Amino acid sequence: MDMINLKINGVAVSAPKGSTILEAARLAGIEIPTLCFMKEKNEIGACRICVVEVNEGRGFRIVTACVYPIAEGMEVLTNSEKIQKARKTTLELILSTHDKHCLSCVRSTNCELQKLCRDYGVEDSSFEGFKPQYELDYSTPHLVRDNNKCVLCRRCVAACKEQYVSVIGANDRGIDTQIGTAFNLPLGNVPCISCGQCTVVCPTGALVEKDDTDKIWAALADPTKTVVVQTAPSIRATLGECFGMPIGSNVEGKMVAALHRMGFDKVFDTDFAADLTIVEEANELVERIQNGGTLPMITSCSPGWVKFCEFYYPDMLEHLSTCKSPQQMGGAVIKTYWAQKAGIDPKDIVSVSVMPCTAKKFEIGRDDQSAAGVPDVDIAITTRELSRMIMRAGMNFTALPDEEFDNPLGEDTGAAVIFGATGGVMEAALRTANDWLTGKDNTDIDFEAVRGTMGLKQATVNINGNDIKVAVASGAAAAKCVMDRMKDGNPDGWTFVEIMGCPGGCVNGGGQPIQPQYVRDTVDLKAVRAKALYDQDASMPLRKSHESPVIKTLYSEWFDGFGGPKAHHALHTSYVKREKFTK
Repeated sequence: MDMINLKINGVAVSAPKGSTILEAARLAGIEIPTLCFMKEKNEIGACRICVVEVNEGRGFRIVTACVYPIAEGMEVLTNSEKIQKARKTTLELILSTHDKHCLSCVRSTNCELQKLCRDYGVEDSSFEGFKPQYELDYSTPHLVRDNNKCVLCRRCVAACKEQYVSVIGANDRGIDTQIGTAFNLPLGNVPCISCGQCTVVCPTGALVEKDDTDKIWAALADPTKTVVVQTAPSIRATLGECFGMPIGSNVEGKMVAALHRMGFDKVFDTDFAADLTIVEEANELVERIQNGGTLPMITSCSPGWVKFCEFYYPDMLEHLSTCKSPQQMGGAVIKTYWAQKAGIDPKDIVSVSVMPCTAKKFEIGRDDQSAAGVPDVDIAITTRELSRMIMRAGMNFTALPDEEFDNPLGEDTGAAVIFGATGGVMEAALRTANDWLTGKDNTDIDFEAVRGTMGLKQATVNINGNDIKVAVASGAAAAKCVMDRMKDGNPDGWTFVEIMGCPGGCVNGGGQPIQPQYVRDTVDLKAVRAKALYDQDASMPLRKSHESPVIKTLYSEWFDGFGGPKAHHALHTSYVKREKFTK
């Protein structure tokens, strides 16, 4: 590899040829502040926060570090008086049109603009003049857009483009520039898939999930309601980040303890519903194979992916499994089986879910999601919302003792735990399929070919002497690749496909803890978070969904065996072809 030698702040540095100044500085342990930069996604030099002084033999001049290439013998100053003044002026210009109600902003203390202003001693702007005012966009069930807090960094635009949908971009010019949809339609009137990837990259409070925590506090205070909560597999691997714990910490026990202390009547594990999803999907797949059904069958666990398919591939909906997601299956079982066992009218149950995904807020309002005649799930909140509830309750999260989920819907298997990582659903399904089709209790159950954070993975798995071709895709762009291949006649011969709407799966969902962009650029969040789930799976006594005692009990006591009408009514759903643009 060709190396380039230069000096940064007087220190000799070597970096690969073709590197930018920002990349060379990071290799040398020197951090240059950025605001618009996203590695390999949004390298546009628009915000001017990363400016540095460069001397290439003609005296020092100011350039943007994120896009300027290094050269042999170059001298770079990253923190000179001139640079500090330039960055401070830029921050004041940004603040001149920024809504500065920081105390009430959900991103306060975790806002990249706020941190930069604190670092450079900027309290207000000395620039006065026209200040645009925008109405807040509440048109979707999952998101609030507040362009009054937007800094035009375009990171959300890049994230939306990476997801293929590209429903937002820069409108107008000059001082009137704003981030919005085509023709400035409400976000709810365009083909947004509710994935929330824009929210995790926004550096300010311009894009945030709709906060539904007050609804939960009200329910908890209502003596006529039984309030039940379920938590998704990936939450245990991410919630700790909100309290300063290392990325990838498994905080399952502390999370359960916190929920108990908040006053929930029951704290259940969505993992039991993930196990339920596997056995239902496996049964559906076998039926399709044996009865000439539509193949390949595609998983339906991710509401962002399902919405993507409804918008962009409406003529291929028959490939989707009709299984509800684990969230909805969990809610359905809570309001049918558990409600009867507990002697509670489903109308008096408030079913709450804690999810990694903003699209879950959309999913709970879908049609055909009411097994007991009332919504399966009443309130869906994100990991971030749960963390705010814990803080509001005044709990010292890191000091909480570990507690266990409540029974009977608190038992799970390792197969359910790995649902939170891309490839986890496929691996869990293969474990069950391998046992069912071979009639054996197989011990070789780690299907590592479907693991990893790549957007698209393919594998051929031999089960009972038959080669089964499968694919795993995460992120809408990878989903598009899969669907386009299928439109071409499925030349890869896939039988079963797993698709997740977010890159990396649920561990990287749009409702997960927000990390500064520097962390997102330098740490593989998807892999580190997923490792916590795979480690838990490896340590569990039961690692196959069909071995779960909860699942066995449900099918013997309630659903009258696999594939019966009672199970189909409660656990399966339908889809709709969606119009991309509405007035």
